[in-house]
Amino acid sequence: MNWTHLHLILNHIPLLGTFFGGGVLLLGLIRRSSELKATGLATLALVALATVPVFFTGEPAEESVERLAGVSKPIIEKHEQAATVALGGTSVLGMAAIAGLVPFFRQRRMPKWIGVSILMGSVVVGGLMAWTATLGGQIRHSEIRPPVSVPGPVRNDRH
Repeated sequence: MNWTHLHLILNHIPLLGTFFGGGVLLLGLIRRSSELKATGLATLALVALATVPVFFTGEPAEESVERLAGVSKPIIEKHEQAATVALGGTSVLGMAAIAGLVPFFRQRRMPKWIGVSILMGSVVVGGLMAWTATLGGQIRHSEIRPPVSVPGPVRNDRH
């Protein structure tokens, strides 16, 4: 296994984990279950921790693929920029989730506004993760890249 392989394996955790943790938190808010809310928050905090190795395996992965045929350096750079923003968002979300767990452990309950705020943050971070993943997929999957119009010869099919 190399850095690229490790990066490709790990990169699913932040994307799926953010949506899973947010979903568990939402279910906890709907059911008014302190345990589900705490589980959702703990999941989001763990996802934030798991995002760190994903981010730091990105640079070695870039070095191993940047010279391969069909790989676009501008796409790699866009992915790297999006990953930096997503890491920041996940870090803030993880710290908020940990802060949200503090009242739970002290009082066995958490104010609703904390849960709702963190849930909204998980939607935003999930979007950042999805965008980052899409850009990452475009590095090697030209079929998901946006179409590029290439100027060519003008055809005149009129006779």
